[in-house]
Amino acid sequence: MSKTTLRKRISLVAVTALTAGVLSVVAAPVANANIAASTNAVATNGTLNVAVGSNTSGAVTLGMIGNDAPTVITSRSLGLLYKDASSTTAQTATVASTGGLVLYTIANASTNIAFVASGGAFGTAIGDMTSATAATPILAEDKKRIMVTVAGAVATGVAVSWSTTTVGTYTLSLYQSTAAANIQGTDITYATSGSLVGAVTVSVVAASAGGTVVPSNSTCVTDLETGGITSSTPADSTVTATNGKPWYIKYALRDAYLSSMDSGNLVATATNGALISIGSGTGQAAGTTSTAVQYGTGALNSTFSAIRVDQPTAGAPLTTTVTLTFNGATVCTKTVTIRGAADKIIVSKVGTADIGNTAAPANWLDDGTQAARNGHFYILLTDSAGNIATPTASTEFSPSAASLTTTVTNIAVAAGAVATSVSSTSAHAYSTGTFTCGPVAGTSKVTLNYTNAATGKIISTSFDARCADAPRTYTASFDKAAYRQGEIATLTLKFLDSKGNASNSVDPVGASQIILPMMTLVSATGAATAITNADGVITYTLTVGTTTGMSAGTYTGIIDFTALGALGAAKSTPTYTLSTGGDTTTNADVLKSIVALIASINKQIQALQKLILKR
Repeated sequence: MSKTTLRKRISLVAVTALTAGVLSVVAAPVANANIAASTNAVATNGTLNVAVGSNTSGAVTLGMIGNDAPTVITSRSLGLLYKDASSTTAQTATVASTGGLVLYTIANASTNIAFVASGGAFGTAIGDMTSATAATPILAEDKKRIMVTVAGAVATGVAVSWSTTTVGTYTLSLYQSTAAANIQGTDITYATSGSLVGAVTVSVVAASAGGTVVPSNSTCVTDLETGGITSSTPADSTVTATNGKPWYIKYALRDAYLSSMDSGNLVATATNGALISIGSGTGQAAGTTSTAVQYGTGALNSTFSAIRVDQPTAGAPLTTTVTLTFNGATVCTKTVTIRGAADKIIVSKVGTADIGNTAAPANWLDDGTQAARNGHFYILLTDSAGNIATPTASTEFSPSAASLTTTVTNIAVAAGAVATSVSSTSAHAYSTGTFTCGPVAGTSKVTLNYTNAATGKIISTSFDARCADAPRTYTASFDKAAYRQGEIATLTLKFLDSKGNASNSVDPVGASQIILPMMTLVSATGAATAITNADGVITYTLTVGTTTGMSAGTYTGIIDFTALGALGAAKSTPTYTLSTGGDTTTNADVLKSIVALIASINKQIQALQKLILKR
């Protein structure tokens, strides 16, 4: 048999139904169920496309209008159960054994292309009707290769059908070449001699596994926004809804082929009295009960499909677990929390302010943020469940006028100092406050109020606010009088103001020089900006000994804060005793032990004499 007889010319028609013997016509239509695209993509040179448009006609059809860039592609696959969105060499598709695929592409001018199948059979093939030099597809006798040569100077669109009734996995490939020697004739060697530009791995199944929801193929994510799911692999939101804001649990229900589910019974339930509704779009209303029922699809709409979750009681915190089922099968379970209104106010890290002003340097709270947050203390708001709450404005904070005195005359929170975060690890979960001191040092118990602007609810807390002047004098002391080599020593410096009160924690103590023989400082020292704690104290940690060793003995150190010395403060000279370890027994200890032993022996002799005399 000659090569000519191995070839079969295919007539070019605008739309050609598959003939008997090439593809069996199914008795009942097998609707396409593709989820990656609902319409055919426009063909371009060097891409392999699969027709995905809706088809319930019961037959594969081919149709293409235009050549360089077809704008209307009427080809239709049949029984397409799944197709990904790719048009490169890593495509996947699933089709029923009673259906078939249509592949299409654009071949540039003077370009040879070949469709090659690992199995099954190509059927009808067409080129562009509008091209005066339209290519004639040539079908190999084994129906596994179709060759197309574009003779003219105009790009040509080509579409071809493929099918098989044998269940299995097949590869359909597209090769392309501009070399005259490549892709000539129907021999497999020539057919694959060009460059591979597209390939689709096709799974052919006897019966559709579609129509039953598969949770692992479905999408179910929590979100605080009302927009659509914009990522192909969306993740749950990691934040918590603030008081009065709803949660949305967005879903897209799919079957084994990643196809959207047809209409079915959607049932959502929530614990702890949460109010839920099922709907889609930005105008979805809040629910009125903890159960929502709807008959609908699990498709991801142009906006989204979602369960809306709201608090059952305004201002009360809510943690709820929401379960979604489709036709009785559980699709997903999500737990979300909505924070309640502020129910408790907590003040912490209270410093000692300077008498006569409200100055609050950055190095007291030292949270590394803007100057507006410099303050004397932190304020934390929580709801009744302990969740962090945030204020809406600094004006919601105010002092209790009855608690103000001549010692502490005011409490305030600056506009830029309010909390903005609900993360327990962020400094911005705290608001920062200041208090104003009068002219005389002292401590006063003051009360801070927080008034919720939305509800009018007032919560309060009281704390001790201390006022003192800047450091003027200081003393130094160790936690022990004697240390062994290798121990840890703690040096405590106590700073006093000019009246003998523990100094404030906002005025720096100034640069220092600390000399402690045979000890090594671990804490950083010498900073001119160093401040004391709220009790006017700074502590330093030291290790006993140096890198070159240590000599036992009694030593005296020198601690000099030069700026305070200029104001009349005396240097501190703490004394301490060091030993190198091992046997530290002194002669005095030995003599003391001998005296104690003799006294014990004398007592025993006296007791023995008394016993003898009695006999």
